[in-house]
Amino acid sequence: MIRRAFYVLVLALFTTCAAGQDIRLTPVDEGSSDPTWPRFKSRLLAALEQRDQRYVLSIVDRGIRNYSGTDGVAEFRKLWEPQSSGSPLWVELRKLLFLGGVFVKSEKGNSEFCLPYVYYRWPDKDTLDEAAAVIAKETLMKAAPSANAGTLQTLSYDLVAVIDWEVDDADKTSAQKWVKLKTRQSHGYVPEEHIRSPLEYRACFAKNGAGWRMTALEVGE
Repeated sequence: MIRRAFYVLVLALFTTCAAGQDIRLTPVDEGSSDPTWPRFKSRLLAALEQRDQRYVLSIVDRGIRNYSGTDGVAEFRKLWEPQSSGSPLWVELRKLLFLGGVFVKSEKGNSEFCLPYVYYRWPDKDTLDEAAAVIAKETLMKAAPSANAGTLQTLSYDLVAVIDWEVDDADKTSAQKWVKLKTRQSHGYVPEEHIRSPLEYRACFAKNGAGWRMTALEVGE
């Protein structure tokens, strides 16, 4: 069902592009509307850089929504192992904080600041599978997975169809990963850090007095 709906979206996307209209998901960041958010974000980024599990756990809501489907701090600790300096938490949460977010209503009716915008502003939640958004301005789509390859076109915040999420660089000594994608014009490659699926990790934060608490760190639909 989702896969079929995705191809309907891709067909509509290419038809729209043929008419001269590009479909883009422009970045948005509503966090700046609350002066306490930038300060909190800066402090949390510093804690992530320092692998400061004490601070991170101090801002985790006791009912945090986890990607396992089981809520709570105990499950969060089990999933993320913040006591380990090698925990993916330090990388994944940091990535999210550098992407814009929006204010949304939670199931309980309270306001949360959730990121990234890619998931929360996706045009059709029935078409999440296999599609992605370019999250960079004027990223170069290459003919091969290499910075030295020819440039096929320039993409800025475009919605695209993904063929392969993880392609090694043509130079075997390079650690750069690429994503193979399809646009109306051609197939090509962009650096993996320039594109994001709406099904990747997302986080939500709620105002708690003068501070903030992390109320969700989820993945998928």
